[in-house]
Amino acid sequence: MSRWIILCGALLLQATIAWADDVDAIARGKKALESRAFIPAPWPAHAYESAWKHWLPKLEKAPADYDTSFAAYYGLHPAPFRNGRYPMGMRQGPGGAGVSHDCMTCHGGSILGKSYLGLGNSSLDLQALFEDLNQASGRSGKVPHTLTNVRGTNEAFGMTIFLFSLRNRDLSVRKQPDAWDLRDDLCEDVPAWWHLKKKKTMYHSGSHHAGSVRTNMQFMLDPRNPFAVIEKEEAVFRDIQSYLFSLEAPKYPFPIDTKMATQGRDLFSNHCAECHGTYGANAKYPSKIVPLKRIGTDPTRLRGFSKQYVDFYNQTWFAKEKAAGFKAANTVGYQAPPLDGVWATAPYLHNGSVPTLYDMLNSKTRPKMFTRSFATDEAAYDKVKVGWKVSVMQDMPKNLAPVERRKIYDTTQPGRGNGGHTFGDDLDENQRWAIIEYLKTL
Repeated sequence: MSRWIILCGALLLQATIAWADDVDAIARGKKALESRAFIPAPWPAHAYESAWKHWLPKLEKAPADYDTSFAAYYGLHPAPFRNGRYPMGMRQGPGGAGVSHDCMTCHGGSILGKSYLGLGNSSLDLQALFEDLNQASGRSGKVPHTLTNVRGTNEAFGMTIFLFSLRNRDLSVRKQPDAWDLRDDLCEDVPAWWHLKKKKTMYHSGSHHAGSVRTNMQFMLDPRNPFAVIEKEEAVFRDIQSYLFSLEAPKYPFPIDTKMATQGRDLFSNHCAECHGTYGANAKYPSKIVPLKRIGTDPTRLRGFSKQYVDFYNQTWFAKEKAAGFKAANTVGYQAPPLDGVWATAPYLHNGSVPTLYDMLNSKTRPKMFTRSFATDEAAYDKVKVGWKVSVMQDMPKNLAPVERRKIYDTTQPGRGNGGHTFGDDLDENQRWAIIEYLKTL
């Protein structure tokens, strides 16, 4: 046998072993996401059973179909894996103690009635979920930091800064929170996980390296988790990252006008690809951060990314994953995301202020104030404009309970502006519809 054949065989074996390792890591990561909570259970088991007592309008008794009603009330979805009676995003706590939540509370969404790991949950009222379960546990309903201002979005980054304020630089828990400038008006739409493998940087402002494992662990900073527990889970989160990198976007399930989509592809190439990349053969994504002065979208999320947080983060274990470090950085704008599966990721913009793709391409049609059903079935989906069907409102009703007020998206409020990204305004109607038809193919 020649040395060349031996060398080729050895290289092939190495490649096979590497692929097998990747497959194993993906499987381990998937299993970890589907079977584990990474913080101690915040609530006793009976809190789940009693949450209905705090719903509005008040009920005299628990609904007969309680599990389904619980999920619908808070905007949770059926788990596409074995999860007992709980919806995706909730589970038994570690060791079977109490009830906990997990990554899929926010990162497990539904489109056309089907649940997906990695699709942002655009129906969730995280504020109501935590407040009601706290009260059902016999505690105050108050939470230490605002979780949600408008249903379907969250205050994820504000919560992250709050959790860091509870730690010293060695990530030991402080006796008193540090006096950080905390904001709770950033209003974030949850990005799709299947985009992560294309990115060089992640989060709406491109502030963190997309290859970092540790940045995905920031919500383990719950003060009940000592640093030793967080550090121990890094290998598990490395497997989870492998799984996230394996996710693919769901395909548009309805008929597509291929002739119009072909016209739209050329228009997209001329008007959109510079920031959002190209697709199909020789696809390329630029990981481009578009300066705020050019994109013109609501600046609150960008300005809420404080230098104080960046300096603190970069001195902690989180930024020291590699020899050179995976450091956080302030940026000048928002990252233009990949558009794979964009049909499934409504609402749009970083704050979820634009309900459909048509409205993205015609800023004049964007509703100033709107609500929707928060259902995710076909009846709730707008196949024409591509996104969620909404009901436009003229004024905010008076004396609404907070849980009802959060169902209304008011774009005049801090963090919720729907301006900017006016690049489609110069298109004519035929061009807009052609680009939308092409976007359905991605």
